[in-house]
Amino acid sequence: MNYFEYRHDQLCAEDIPIAELARRFGTPFYVYSARTLRRHFRVFDEAFAGTDHLICFAMKALSNLSILKLFASMGAGFDIVSGGELMRCLRVGADPGKIVFSGVGKTDEEIAAALTARILMINVESGPELHHINQVAGRMQFRAPVSLRVNPDLDPGTHPHISTGHRDSKFGVPLAQVHEYYAEARGLPNLELVGLSTHIGSQITDTAPFNEAAEKVKAIVSGLRSAGVALKYLDLGGGLGIPYQEEPPAPAEYARVLLKPIRDLGLRIITEPGRVIVGNAGIFVTRVLYVKETDVKRFIVIDGAMNDLIRPVLYEAYHEIRPVDRRNPGKPVVADVVGPVCESGDFLARERELAEPKTGDLLAVMSAGAYGFVMASNYNSRPRAAEILVDDTDAHLIRERDTFEDLIRGEKIVELRSR
Repeated sequence: MNYFEYRHDQLCAEDIPIAELARRFGTPFYVYSARTLRRHFRVFDEAFAGTDHLICFAMKALSNLSILKLFASMGAGFDIVSGGELMRCLRVGADPGKIVFSGVGKTDEEIAAALTARILMINVESGPELHHINQVAGRMQFRAPVSLRVNPDLDPGTHPHISTGHRDSKFGVPLAQVHEYYAEARGLPNLELVGLSTHIGSQITDTAPFNEAAEKVKAIVSGLRSAGVALKYLDLGGGLGIPYQEEPPAPAEYARVLLKPIRDLGLRIITEPGRVIVGNAGIFVTRVLYVKETDVKRFIVIDGAMNDLIRPVLYEAYHEIRPVDRRNPGKPVVADVVGPVCESGDFLARERELAEPKTGDLLAVMSAGAYGFVMASNYNSRPRAAEILVDDTDAHLIRERDTFEDLIRGEKIVELRSR
C-alpha cells in the first residue's frame, strides 16, 4: 500500500496535489511519501516479531539524508556498501552498532573508517579481503568483527543484473569452501568471527529461493558449531520484490518462509530490505514537452530522461505511468515515452498504451523510490532532479535540483601552450 492516490481525479502525494508540487519546485522531480515509508518499515519489522532480529535498511536503494534520518528514528540499522554510505549514516546520527558493511571491493581507507566508527560487522567476500581487514585492524590495534558472505549457488529467478547468489557471481565465497575460509579466518589474530551472511538477489517474487538459501546456511551454521565456531549473527540479506507488474509475497509470508529453517539456531537474524521499503514510496514526476508522430510510431517526449531514471534501459524494468490530471483524458494511444538525452536507449516506456497527453501535461512514473535518484547521473550535462519528501500537508525539499555550478564543480580549465 502507498499514499499516492487520486482525489477528484488529481493525483496526490498524501494530502498534497502533485500539480502543486510541480508549480512550487519545477520538473522533473522525485517525491517520497513519509507516511508510506513509515508504514512499509513497520510492516516489514512486524513480520519478524517474536524473533531476535535487526532490520538493516539497504541504503543503496535510496540514500537521501532525510530518508535515512527517518529510518534511524524508527530503530533501523543500515546495510552499507561504501565509505560514502557510512558517512551518510553517521551524518544523520545512526547507531554504528547497527551498521553492516557489505560489498566485494572495500578499500583499506573504508575498512579503517568502519572500524573507527565501531560498526556491527563487516561482511567479507574473499580470502584477500580477510587478510586486508586483518592487516588494517592490526595497524589500528583493533579486532575487526567480521562475517563471511557465502554464495549459496542458487538461481533466484530474477534479472541477471540483480541476481547475486548464483555460482558465477562476483559476490560471496563459494559454498564448498566456506569451512576453509572460516578456518583461515580463525588463524588471523585481528579478526573476531561474529556472523554468516548471504544475499541471493533483488526483486525476487517467489519465496522458494529464500527458503532454499535459509536451508543451506542452516547446514553451514551447524557444521561450524561442530568445528567450534560460535557465531552471533545470521545475515540473510534482502531481495523481496515489489509489485511493478508482479505480485510478490507479503513481508509476513516472506518472514515465515525465511525463518522456518533457522528460527531455532539461537542467532540474531539480520535482514537487509531496500526496494520493498522504499520502491512504492516514491514516484518520478515529469512534464510532457511534445507529442511526436512519424509514419510508424508515436513518441511522447518528456523533460525526464534516462539520466534521471535508468532502470527501464538498464534492467528492462516496467514502471506504470499515470497522468497527474485525469479529468479530461486524451484518446488511448500506444507510444514510447522518451526523454531528451541523445541516446536511443533514453526511454521510460516502450509501446505503452496510455491516454494521449498534450504539451505541458504532467506524468507520474510510479514505483520509482528504489534505485531511481541514487542511480541518476549528469549525462548530457543535465542537472539531477530535485527530491521532495511529503508528510501529510507538508512538503520538504530534501535535495535541491542541480545548478550549472554543481555540474562543473571540481573541474578546472587548463591553459595549454599552443604548438
